[in-house]
Amino acid sequence: MAQPSPPAGYEDAAAGVFPPFDPTYFASQLFWLAISFAVLYFLLSRWLLPRIGSTIEERKDRIADDLDAAASLKTQADDAVKAYEKSLADARAKAQAVGAEARAEAEREAAAETASMEAELDQRQSDAEARIAKARNAALSEVRNVAADVASTVTEHLAGLKVKREDAESAVDAVRGQEAAR
Repeated sequence: MAQPSPPAGYEDAAAGVFPPFDPTYFASQLFWLAISFAVLYFLLSRWLLPRIGSTIEERKDRIADDLDAAASLKTQADDAVKAYEKSLADARAKAQAVGAEARAEAEREAAAETASMEAELDQRQSDAEARIAKARNAALSEVRNVAADVASTVTEHLAGLKVKREDAESAVDAVRGQEAAR
């Protein structure tokens, strides 16, 4: 099979040098490189770089403003924390004062209630002692009467003597006096 022939004008393409490396084209390549560089430089310096610079400057200013605002907010937060801690300490002190006052009031009320109860108990005790003394005296007088009756009855049964009530009471009183003296 035969190789196709190259199109017209391309006969030496396979035999020649790569055109960008061909020294015959260096001058035109350098010319277009200079023009492209000048246009690119002009576009960058007049249009793109000022926009980038202004954007960078705006960001720098915004960052500085944000840092200033953050510092201001931090100062405000620190002041708020200090105010909160002070109000918290004041509230604790007030709560302790109220607690101490309530405790003192409760102790006063308890002392008054205790004094009132003690007075009432003393009165009840006095009343009870008076009732006991009255009952004791009544019981002792009954014992005296019973003892006198028993003494007269025993004397009558044992000795056959009739003893007057007054004599039996005198004898019981004499024996009680001897018992109390011991």
